[in-house]
Amino acid sequence: VQLQASGGGLVQAGGSLRLSCAASGIISSINSMGWYRQAPGKQRERVALIPSVGNTNYADSVKGRFTISRDKNTVYLQMNSLKPEDTAVYYCYLRQFLTDYWGQGTQVTVSS
Repeated sequence: VQLQASGGGLVQAGGSLRLSCAASGIISSINSMGWYRQAPGKQRERVALIPSVGNTNYADSVKGRFTISRDKNTVYLQMNSLKPEDTAVYYCYLRQFLTDYWGQGTQVTVSS
């Protein structure tokens, strides 16, 4: 399984970015995809998850600003009203067959 993420960049506070992540390889029809992020000096934290069956869930810090969606084996993260504290490396994530897979990470920088 490989995860290829794209869409990071530099944006001013209040702006928007859209991240994409395409999964390839042997992908189960039952899985969960999502995004985590890690800011400098901090632990990696879950941002949003979207299972193939079930409800999406979001970190409290991004509720109402970020929207996760998926189209089969591609997951998207629409990020609006970005804040400087959203600055981090964002990692695409897939879980299937009790195994976690990670993408290479994409940098999101929000300037104040």
